[in-house]
Amino acid sequence: MRLPNAAHTTQSWRIHELTPDFELEDVWELPGRGGPGDFQRLVEMIASTDPSESSSFAVRALFAIRWKLGELFGWDRDDAGIGSRVPTLRDRLPADLRDGPRGPEFDPLPFQTLYLTDDEWAAEIANETVHGVMHIGVVPDGTDRFRAQMAVLVKPNGLFGRAYLAAIKPFRHLLVYPPMLREGARGWRAAAGDPASATG
Repeated sequence: MRLPNAAHTTQSWRIHELTPDFELEDVWELPGRGGPGDFQRLVEMIASTDPSESSSFAVRALFAIRWKLGELFGWDRDDAGIGSRVPTLRDRLPADLRDGPRGPEFDPLPFQTLYLTDDEWAAEIANETVHGVMHIGVVPDGTDRFRAQMAVLVKPNGLFGRAYLAAIKPFRHLLVYPPMLREGARGWRAAAGDPASATG
């Protein structure tokens, strides 16, 4: 479920210190609930997700098209990425986050992890179109459990980057995020062994 921007901006998360020059593109509630010790498991599940193996044909097709376009037009060249076109946000980390755990690395997607705390995880990506951040945050529910939400923060690369983000937004909202979130719910339910954990 998509959430209002305030669901992210009103939380006292560390990501706000690092991204004052980024725009908040989306906020989504992640399916399921977790308890003590579950956040690390959630992070690892997200980092291991491979869209090319999605059960949704639309997700597989859209990602395949994106990678092919990136290859044809050079959007994903090494010199368009982190450390080349843009500096890594790890350069902005305060000492406690820089010296702390980074979290799991991505295998399927070209993200680089930034930091991991008890209630936050952030990873960045950069190419010819955008410098982006995926942020996963924990929101306590008033008991010993939590819900989690994902925010996407972006810094478009000029007019082309803004046009690209505008062009893909309806696809992300209608064809990518909903089936991926449903799959995440099924994965969370299977890992927890508790059907209610993916629906409640």
